Amino acid sequence: MALIIFDFDGVLADTLNDLIQFGQVVCDELRIKHTVTKDDLSTLEVMSFASFGRACEVPEHLIDEFVQRCLKRFTEKKSPPAIFNGLSTIVRNLARDHTLAIITTNSSQNVNAFLVEHDLHECIHAVYGIDIPGSKAQKILIARKQFSADEKHPSVFMIGDSLSDISSAKEASATSIAVTWGHQSLEHLLRGAPDYVVRSPQELIAVIEK
Repeated sequence: MALIIFDFDGVLADTLNDLIQFGQVVCDELRIKHTVTKDDLSTLEVMSFASFGRACEVPEHLIDEFVQRCLKRFTEKKSPPAIFNGLSTIVRNLARDHTLAIITTNSSQNVNAFLVEHDLHECIHAVYGIDIPGSKAQKILIARKQFSADEKHPSVFMIGDSLSDISSAKEASATSIAVTWGHQSLEHLLRGAPDYVVRSPQELIAVIEK
């Protein structure tokens, strides 16, 4: 049995358009003269709402406000974001034999609403959101300890769509799986030298069951 950890935005949840839209609305509210585009996310070294705000030219003293307002927009959205095509089935299949968790810079509240919407709440054993202190690497170690995974055992996977997901996995001695359907390009992801690259949700099964 493996411990399989998913990032949320760009891996499970198709939130790109929401991120761009909410980022623009919040920039406008804060009177930041910046046009938000995908490029503001695609080259981030650390994928987080704070880094996103800095890419959108938000002054440092307004970064916390930017983060909170973006998270609030997600919470107030009438329906949770869509799940990427095919992932519902993959998550259910993996949950039969493995322990699944989510580590994200989004809020646990938003993630749990998404899981309920897509009937996946019983598949995920734990959600570590922005409301839980610590870096992604620290949260991987917390999950490893919580679910009694041997630190020397290779069966801890971190599935992400950003350089910071890959680096967090390496820091926590987890196997990194980079997905190409998320917010960052394959070329950018390869800079982090992930252990595996998958181009479709179906490939996750082959990598994890290898």
